[in-house]
Amino acid sequence: MRQTLWSATTELHARPMAPHLVYFLRHGETDWNAERRLQGQLDIPLNALGRHQSAQCATVLRRLLAANNRTPEDFTFLSSPLRRARETMEIVRAGLQLAPHDYAADSRLLEMSFGRWEGLTFREVKATGRGILAERERDKWNFRPPDGESYAQLLARVEEWHSTASGNLIVAAHGGVARVLRVIFGVRTKADAVLGTVQQGVVYELSAGFTDCHA
Repeated sequence: MRQTLWSATTELHARPMAPHLVYFLRHGETDWNAERRLQGQLDIPLNALGRHQSAQCATVLRRLLAANNRTPEDFTFLSSPLRRARETMEIVRAGLQLAPHDYAADSRLLEMSFGRWEGLTFREVKATGRGILAERERDKWNFRPPDGESYAQLLARVEEWHSTASGNLIVAAHGGVARVLRVIFGVRTKADAVLGTVQQGVVYELSAGFTDCHA
């Protein structure tokens, strides 16, 4: 699904646009994804489907690089330090005929912390406190789970990383990171960024004012 968004809204133009290209991979599926459990910063490995999805990402990247006359050497490879993201990156690099472990990890790319909710399903969260999910629905961007992070806090962390990044990047990380990156690149408002699904087994392309999803 191709999407080029040049909005005249103040929010989208309030932050500087990035000068580089990012191919973003959400990690492949884990058993906790399949069970709809909140993983946050707990270190859950990929399952068999997740490993297959990661291999799919390598296939998509090979096609994208060839179509744009680029090579893997034109990119810096970065990952969240969590195992599910690192496994995804290593499968992708192997699929690109690169040394699997020759990439950097940055803790600022960790998933958003869900604090005391980590390991729970939303059904189980609902049982912990009356109206807690209704409170979250009223303001998803600023809502903070007990001892966890809000999207606003996650944005600040990822912006700090992004301000140090340069050149073209291939990044393996998490759904929350993908959401705030869309805000940083000016292709989503904060209100829109929290909506919808961040897919697994696809490659998101991000550059200034532009996003695309490749499968």
